[in-house]
Amino acid sequence: MIIAKSQRLTLRHLSRSDAEFILHIYNTEGFLRFIGDRNIRSLSDARDFLTGGPLKMYKEHGISLYRVEHNDSGKVVGLCGLIKRDTLDDIDLGYAFLPEHCGNGYALEAAKLSLDYAKAKLGLDRVVAITQVDNLASISLLKKLGMQREGSYVNGAGQKEEVEIDIYGLNLRHIKEAS
Repeated sequence: MIIAKSQRLTLRHLSRSDAEFILHIYNTEGFLRFIGDRNIRSLSDARDFLTGGPLKMYKEHGISLYRVEHNDSGKVVGLCGLIKRDTLDDIDLGYAFLPEHCGNGYALEAAKLSLDYAKAKLGLDRVVAITQVDNLASISLLKKLGMQREGSYVNGAGQKEEVEIDIYGLNLRHIKEAS
């Protein structure tokens, strides 16, 4: 199902047939460093993740991460979408892109499509995003979207690896839809 489309990109629902892509992106260096290890080590793990993650969230909340594909080539370049997290009061804007597709403005374009969808189709007034405090590329993207840092917290407090996370927020009533 297509969620949104721009001149260069299309956001669509993920399916179990995206297992190979999920296995690949969830094990890239950037994903493991800045988002975390989700223990997806096989196609079976990836299919299970899709079933219990995005596909389940589509059914329960009508949102989740979406597959981002390039319109001309049809290649999948990343993930972007809206996530309902138990740990956050607001819907979270999430994204990850394959390293070979970074630096082309795809993350900004896909994030704008997701925010437009959140405002126009879902009627959301506010969206947040979380990122590690040292993820400078992500912080730069959030600022380009007009998001403001609202605070921080320690993820995994008391765990082996504690990570400081910044939370950014955006009031959608004040943004214009992208064209």
